[in-house]
Formats: sequence, structure tokens, C-alpha cells
Amino acid sequence: MAMVGQMMQRENSSGSINKHLDSGKYVRYTTEQVEALERVYSECPKPSSLRRQQLIRECPILSHIEPKQIKVWFQNRRCREKQRKESTRLQSVNRKLTAMNKLLMEENDRLQKQVSQLVCENTYMRQQLQSVCNVSAPNADASCESAVSAPHHSLRDANNPAGLVSIAEETLAEFLAKATGTAVDWVQLPGMKPGPDSVGIFAISQSCSGVAARACGLVSLEPTKIAEILKDRPSWYRDCRSVEVFTMFPAGNGGTVELLYTQTYAPTTLAPARDFWTLRYTTTLQNGSLVVCERSLSGSGAGPSVAAASQFVRADILPSGYLIRPCEGGGSIIHIVDHLNLQAWSVPEVLRPLYESSKVVAQKITISALRYIRQIAQETSGEVVYSLGRQPAVLRTFSQRLIRGFNDAINGFNDDGWSILSSEGAEDVTIAINSAKNPTTSSNSLLGGVLCAKASMLLQNVPPAVLVRFLREHRSEWADFNIDAYAAASLKASTYGCTGIRATRFTGSQIIMPLGHTIEHEEMLEVIRLEGQPLNHEDAFASRDIHLLQMCSGVDENAVGACSELIFAPIDEMFPDDSPLLPSGFRIIPLHSKPDVLNTHKTLDLTSSLEVGPTSGSAAENAESSSSSRNTRSVLTIAFQFPLESNLHENVAAMARQYVRSVISSVQRAAIAISPSGLSSSVGPRLSAASPEALTLANWICQSYSCHVGSELLRAESSSSDSVLKTLWHHQDAILCCSLKQAVPVFIFANQAGLDMLETTLVALQDITLDKIFDDLGRKALFSEFAKIMQQGFGYLPGGICMSTMGRHISYEQAVVWKVFEAEQNTMHCLAFSFVNWLFV
Repeated sequence: MAMVGQMMQRENSSGSINKHLDSGKYVRYTTEQVEALERVYSECPKPSSLRRQQLIRECPILSHIEPKQIKVWFQNRRCREKQRKESTRLQSVNRKLTAMNKLLMEENDRLQKQVSQLVCENTYMRQQLQSVCNVSAPNADASCESAVSAPHHSLRDANNPAGLVSIAEETLAEFLAKATGTAVDWVQLPGMKPGPDSVGIFAISQSCSGVAARACGLVSLEPTKIAEILKDRPSWYRDCRSVEVFTMFPAGNGGTVELLYTQTYAPTTLAPARDFWTLRYTTTLQNGSLVVCERSLSGSGAGPSVAAASQFVRADILPSGYLIRPCEGGGSIIHIVDHLNLQAWSVPEVLRPLYESSKVVAQKITISALRYIRQIAQETSGEVVYSLGRQPAVLRTFSQRLIRGFNDAINGFNDDGWSILSSEGAEDVTIAINSAKNPTTSSNSLLGGVLCAKASMLLQNVPPAVLVRFLREHRSEWADFNIDAYAAASLKASTYGCTGIRATRFTGSQIIMPLGHTIEHEEMLEVIRLEGQPLNHEDAFASRDIHLLQMCSGVDENAVGACSELIFAPIDEMFPDDSPLLPSGFRIIPLHSKPDVLNTHKTLDLTSSLEVGPTSGSAAENAESSSSSRNTRSVLTIAFQFPLESNLHENVAAMARQYVRSVISSVQRAAIAISPSGLSSSVGPRLSAASPEALTLANWICQSYSCHVGSELLRAESSSSDSVLKTLWHHQDAILCCSLKQAVPVFIFANQAGLDMLETTLVALQDITLDKIFDDLGRKALFSEFAKIMQQGFGYLPGGICMSTMGRHISYEQAVVWKVFEAEQNTMHCLAFSFVNWLFV
């Protein structure tokens, strides 16, 4: 008791400010001691740091405190810091949820107004109005339609600021009626379901003139920053070529009026590009919201340069824009409306779905705008980390340069220096030359510009995402390594031209090194290394690898996207930020809307049809789904660019035309193979969930394993045929079967784990030989055990390393190999492998 009293007396006399409990002892620290402990903690927050112990020993004021008490202080300090961080995070989440709740309540109010309006419109009045329109004169109909679809603002208003301000105020009122009112009958965009993880709420117009899309969401950026980003349309709208401010003047209420001339790219070679002559109005509302609204002005020849607009079709922007409202605690709620009339009459009939679909507008413009803003917000907050030490802005610039260069090649505008060299028909390859374009950073005297070979073709019953995945994963199926080597060497000043190319053999191996992706993984940026070997012995130690910068998008079948793209360009292996890029690639655009209810993830190949598991839905539903998949159409656009020497135009043009034709043939073969409506004969019969072939193969694999190894491959409860097939498909080990009937064993089947391990599909699986997946040690182990396996029916391979089709290394603990016999047990069907505990390294 006396000791406790003395300790309490010392504590009271020291003016302590901090308290801790340690095994029932009541401890208090002086201000100086707390400051010293804080200094130690700030310098060494890790509890096991030797530096912390040294600092404590070097601090005299802490020498009177027991080590255990100091340890407890640091533990409590860490707890308080964690609590503070968690409290800050929860407050941020609460602010976001409050803002989102406000947004949803406003959306609910708007929908209630829309419902009330629809209820008030009875069927009789609709019929009467329709009959009145039907009996009106044709000229009246034309004038009425024109009044709705085309803006009626004379070009003379461009010289009348007061008239332009009046148009701007009218545009503002019409835009707000669309963004928060009932001026347009909005319906939810199919495939986009609002929720906690969604980017925003998306809707498209159901019945209105032109095509329209709407989005609203919460973004953690200030309104002025969002407006600045959205005004820079070429940075986020990939089809935007340029935006030129023709004139700008202030409005009387503190706003700004601008006259803009905008040019956009055409997505294919089959239709002309679009341009717009618009008025843009930026102002702040009384409630503090920032508004940027825009609409077209009349006049087909309006704009800074009439000659520059000769390759474009003038389209219209009906009142559209952005409503940005600040949120309490930071961030903004944004409403986006895009309402266009794209003049679909000027494109071929087959392409009109691209210009008459509100869903396409939502995918290409509205969703892209909101996604881009959220991407910038996450990068600003430090949530996005990319590979190779690259800053997000640098990688985003690379992606934009790839797409812009590809769009330039497809459109071939005269003011960029492009001219058509020859065209052998609408269905053949078009050759264009740009003599003014320098694909390198040097001033080589042999430079002759750039040649582009491009073509578009219609695909039937081919999912764009699947075809792009195939092109990305199996480059050797369609690409010529020597062409890649020529393009890569030509971009280097020291080896410009064909004479600088040395004989090289492509090994067939490509390694994909990811650089970054967007927040929803709808777009990926990566570096591809193609491994080459010199054919001359004197160059045996010289590297012949080729590096490509590649952008891939639209690889997810279930995602809502406008198109699927694979665009690439050769780069130097050092990959400097100012690397010259000469993009080539593929763009596949679906020509019909996806069904409202999207299918779950499927595997496309031999067992895409396995669909293991109980079948759901009636036969009629399955037939309807099958019919829908057989009636899909898409347009494929191919463009390849080649550096030119001034005296080799004809030679390079002939080479380019032949090469693109070869690529088209390869793509057509791949499209036939992966088409859901039917595979090529080399792939073999397709198996359905109830087909006897699928069930038989699964039973053969399991029965042969049990017979040879003496144990069960699957669990005991997997007794029925359906359960055997389902359990085998979802087995955790990678199970692969290869046929020995060919000169080189090739794979014919793999379960889901096997496909994941090899990073392939079952269609492409049949192009993979057994020796390609093993390294040298693995091949030696297999060859040494092969005779034993064939004699006794099974064997074990020790753990080792194998390789996926993407060039990634895979470690496995053990591989079990056994012969798979048919039902009679006297005919060998294939050889099965089971890779145990595999993982990427």
C-alpha cells in the first residue's frame, strides 16, 4: 500500500496527461514522456523494429518507464491509429451512401412523375392524336419531323450574341427536363443493374426522335474538375477526332457560350465519319450545380473550314450535357445526357443498327464518360497502381495513342495526308498511303511515309469477345513473324527498311506482360514479347525478340460494351514514354443489341456445350436462346500499317495486300471454329449436357483411373452419369487428355481447371501438343516414365514446371498419368494427365 501511495504521489506531482491500464496498474505519463513516445512511434511504427529499441534506450526521459508499460503504450497507440483510420473510412463511406441515397430518391421522384404522366395519357387520346397525324398532309409530316429531329437555329445567330444567349437558355431548360424531368421516356439499359458496386445508373430512350442515353452517378471529384475533364472530349471519347472552339463570349449571368466544331471518327471503312456544329453553354445554377449543355446549330457547311468537312456527314446533337452537383463532404453527383441524330440514312443498311441504337450511344459515349471520370478519381486518390513503374497518365496516353492511330488509319482523312493508292472492289483490301507521316523519331532520307492496308467484312454467328480472345491468345495462328520483324526494325533509325532484316525463325512463343487496366477491366494495356531465333549460326547469341505494345478491350461476353478491339504496335524493348507508334489491329462491332438477360459465363469450345450441371428452362427457352445465338451479326474491320521506303511503294503495297488477305482467311477459319452454330470437322462433335458422348468420356476417364491406380478419382457420392460429368468438370486438379493417334500427341479435352492452367479454350486446346507444355526437365521425366506408363497403365511424374499458352510458368506438386480405355477395356482412347496442386509462379 505504501508503494502504491508513493507511485500515485509521483504521478500527481508530474502533471500527467495520458493513462493506460497494465495488469491492474493505473499508469500516467507526463507531457514530455508522451511527446517522446510519439517521436519514437512516428519514426519506427513497427513493433519489432530494432531501431525503436535503440531510440527508447537513447531517450533519458523514458528510462524510468518499465519496458512492458512502453509496449502497452505502443499497442494502444496502434489501436487508436487503426480506429482513427477506420473512423475516417466509415465517414467517407457514409458520405458516399448519403449522396447515393439522395440520388436514388431523386431518381425515384422522377420515375413517379413519369408514371403519373403515363397514367394520365389514356389510350383514346393517343389514338386520336395518331389519327390526326395520319390524315395530315405529307408536307406537314415532313415539316413536323424536321422540327423535332433537326435544330431550327439560323446560322446568322452566330453573329448575334443576344440570339445565341437565348438559344443557350432554351438549351439549358430542355437539357434539365431530360436530365431530371420526364421530357424523355427513359428505360433501364439492358445488362446494367444498379447496385453498390455499379458505376452508375444508366438508361436509354424508349421512344423519341434520334437516339438518347442517360447516366447518373457519384464521383469523388469536385464539379469544376469534372467539367474540365468532360469538356476535353478527345481524352475520353475514343471516336472523337478533334474539338475546335470557333468563338467564345461570356453570357450575362456569369456563364460562357461557345461555338464548337467537332469531328468524330467512323468506326469502320464502310461509312463516312460525322461532324457537329454546336453551341455549348456553361453556367452555374442557383443551387450551386454546374451545368454544361450543348446543342447543334443549323447549317451543313458551318464550321471553321468547309473544305475540311467534305469527308464528313453533318450530324446533330439535340439538347444534351452534364449536370454536376457538389456533395457535402466532397465529391459530386453527375447527370449525363447524350441525345443525337446520327443521320442513319447515309450508311449502308447493314450498318444502320450502329446509328439507330440508343444502346450503342450509351456504350460508346455516356458510359465511357462516367467510367473515365471514375478512373481519374481513383488514380487521383492513389487507388490505382500499375506495373513497370509507369504513371497512370502515361499508360492512359499510350492507350489513347494506339486507338487514335488505328482510327486515323481506318478513316484516312485527306487533311492528314492520306490518299488511296488502289482498291480492287468493295469486298477487297483498300491500300492508302500517307507520304507526310513519319513513323520514326529520326529524319531518315529513305523515309517514304506509311502504307495502310484495310478491309471490313461481315461475320455471322461469331461472338466478338470470343474472337478477340482467340486473336490475342493465339497470335501465331494468323500473324507472320517476319512481317512483325519488318515493322519493328523499320521503326529503328539504324535498321530502317527491308535490307536491315536478318533471317529469323519464330518459336511460336509469346509472353504477355500486363501494364494496367481500367477499373472494370473492360480494357487492358500490355506488352507482348515474341520470341525469335536467328537462323544463322554467327548470330546465335543475338536477340531476335520483338516487343509489341497492345491494347485489348471487350473480351468479356457478359459486359456491356460497344465493340471488341485488339490494337498493337511495335515498340523498342526499352519502351520510352515517347515511343513512336504505328498501330494495327482488329475491331469487331456487334450489329444487334444483346438480350436483356445476359447469360452466365460460358466456356466456348468442345465443352462449351458440356454446360455441366442440371439444365434449366424449358426446351422452348433453350431453342429460343439457340436461335438468338445463330442470328448474331458483327462487322470486322482490319487495318495494318507498314513503314515505307520511298522507292518501294509497289513492293510494300503488294506485300501488304497479300498479308491482309492471309489474315482475313485465318480469321474466317477461326470464326468458323468458334461459331456457336457449328464447328469445323477437325474440332469434332459438339457435346451437350445430356449427350452420350460427354457422359461416356467422363465415365471412361474415371473408370480407367480407378482400374489402374486403385483409388477413386471423384468423390463417392458422384454416382450418376450427370454427377460424374459435373464433378469431373469442376475438379480442383487440372485434368487433360491427349490423343496418341497423331504423329505428335495433341490435347483433345480438359476440365475447367485444365483450361485455366493452360490459359486457353477447348477449341484452341486441340492445337496444343503435349511437348509444348513441359520444360526440358518435364519432357525428360515424361520420356523416362513413358514405357512404364504404357506397360502398367499409369505412372507418376515428379513435381516440376510447365508453361501456359500465354508463356507463364506453372508449378505442380505431382502429375498422375493413366491410360483411358473405352468400355471394352481393350481399346485405348487417350492418355490422361492430372496435375495436382498447380499454381502460377
